[in-house]
Amino acid sequence: MTFSDESRWQSFREAMPVTQKWAYFDHAAVAPLPQSTAQAITNWCQQAAHEGDTVWLDWEQLIEKTRQSGAKLIGADTDEIALVSNTTQGINIVAEGISWKPGDNLVVLGNEFPSNLYPWLHQQTKGVEVRVIPVEGVEPDLNRIAEACDANTRILTISWVSYKTGWRIDPAKLAKIAHDAGALFFLDAIQGMGVFPLDVHEADIDFLAADGHKWMLGPEGAGLFYCKRELLDELYPIGVGWNSVADRKNFDKTDLTFRTSAARYEGGSQNMPGLIGLGASLDLLLQYGAGPKTSAIGERVLQVTDWACESLTKAGAKLITSREGDERSGIVSFQVPGKVPQALRAAGQKMGVNFSVRGDFARLSPHAYNNQADIDRLVETLAAVE
Repeated sequence: MTFSDESRWQSFREAMPVTQKWAYFDHAAVAPLPQSTAQAITNWCQQAAHEGDTVWLDWEQLIEKTRQSGAKLIGADTDEIALVSNTTQGINIVAEGISWKPGDNLVVLGNEFPSNLYPWLHQQTKGVEVRVIPVEGVEPDLNRIAEACDANTRILTISWVSYKTGWRIDPAKLAKIAHDAGALFFLDAIQGMGVFPLDVHEADIDFLAADGHKWMLGPEGAGLFYCKRELLDELYPIGVGWNSVADRKNFDKTDLTFRTSAARYEGGSQNMPGLIGLGASLDLLLQYGAGPKTSAIGERVLQVTDWACESLTKAGAKLITSREGDERSGIVSFQVPGKVPQALRAAGQKMGVNFSVRGDFARLSPHAYNNQADIDRLVETLAAVE
């Protein structure tokens, strides 16, 4: 499909029913579904009600297409992708799958979302030292991270984009820091995947996980896990079930030979409607320019956030998020002097404008279909609060 810039984003906007009511700026929390995704899930519901499992093989083909689309999005091979229920599951596949030894440590930032903290902190019960690196301000100190990694570091785990401040790291730089220390690198990609380009092979990422319900515009409970092919046997499979083994459809044969792909980590029955819906969302993003090398969607998101920052600044807001250079993301945190963030959000809800509050900040997270008219509605919301 060929677009001019203006027609591309108007077409994308028309694919999002939420725009009929809301100026929606909360994709870093839970995204609204595209019409095509809602239709794909509705179709599954109708088939499940009227056809039962007579069309199960058709559903299986659709979720395998989701796997292929997920691989295409990040430049992975299809057999390096597992379909998971959420980011936490993907993180635990690694955290619980590593064969930890006495004296091992791992390195993580102190401002991570809990999903990328608790599974790692839980490894302390196995004697693993968890080195939590404080982040002062919004920018993590790469030198401090590198200094924390030593010969006993097994893994460095960091979010691509900070859920609170919107700071976006360069995954390739962090992967090099880990590998220079002889460690592995895990990327929590949920706040960037679907928008910004990432080639996991080129960046030398070892593991990655992301639920689809944020920037990938999918339903909750359906996500992707990436494992570099040569590391498949480095993780002890957890949650093993019928879907983990090579001869998985031969129920009369017991043979614990694992699948030779990341699908070995999927265990049992899957969230068919969720994964089918995620596939429809991924296909939409790919259609409108998401990809591993360049991303028209990512460029548009930065354009929209730049518009928002300009309008917010003119309205008297104080930006918390840096808007300079490649660390920019789709997340903008801000404060309005003299106004409580929760009051701003409550006013927005009444006026058809949706955004989040995280700590002391209001948090804006637009997508590529948002436009200047949405931003104007946001500014009107801020002005309405005394």
